[in-house]
Amino acid sequence: MSASASVSASASASASASASKSASASAAKRPSPVSALGSWPTATGGKAVTSTIRVSGSYDGGLQRFYGSGALGGSGQGEDQDPVFELADGAVLKNVVLGAPAADGVHCLGSCTLQNVWWQDVGEDAATFKGTSPSATYLVVGGGARKADDKVFQHNGAGTLTIRNFQVAEFGKLYRSCGNCETQYKRHVVIDNVRVTGPGKVVAGINANYGDTATLSGVTVVGDSGGDITICERFQGNTTGAEPSKLGSGPDGTSCRYSASGIAYK
Repeated sequence: MSASASVSASASASASASASKSASASAAKRPSPVSALGSWPTATGGKAVTSTIRVSGSYDGGLQRFYGSGALGGSGQGEDQDPVFELADGAVLKNVVLGAPAADGVHCLGSCTLQNVWWQDVGEDAATFKGTSPSATYLVVGGGARKADDKVFQHNGAGTLTIRNFQVAEFGKLYRSCGNCETQYKRHVVIDNVRVTGPGKVVAGINANYGDTATLSGVTVVGDSGGDITICERFQGNTTGAEPSKLGSGPDGTSCRYSASGIAYK
């Protein structure tokens, strides 16, 4: 092979490798349907909880099924129920199955991580985030929730909640920024690689008047042929306790941040 042919072949190979790398990078950036979500686990045992388990540091439940009993034996949408788990600022809860009755699920008093946590039958709410610092960060990674008559994740405090690699089915709202708390904050939610299975109502509900944002990508909606599930809904929040009024829905580039390519339907 001549020197010029060798250079030409080398340049061609380099260009091909560059094009392949560019295509891979583009594919990585494109929203895709939910993938690599685990199946619902089989609990390794059962544990009745009569009073809230308070966690600081890290708590690994070993995929045991925790359920309310005694004072935590309530179910349904009764307000002001106690949680099964209460997490201190910075705490981590992982490998837990919450069964019925689930009371008010999990409370995070500050930044927290919920890793591979599964709610078989959501009680009042699956988890409530209460940190008061604007820099509070809450991470829900892996896991799933079923049978939430109303909300799955309730954001009463400040800061940013990220929900990633999660699955939800039979729900009212996956995420809701508190619409009528006595103290209101600017809140943010990031929803990424989540499978939403109907029936359901709203993926993310936020208060536009307080500067809330919802950023969504890689969301797959399953079993919603009637288009009943709203991806992102904007509300006029208040501090009076009144029912918040709806302002609109759909991507607006300011409060509801997502594109059509970031939502897949099956």
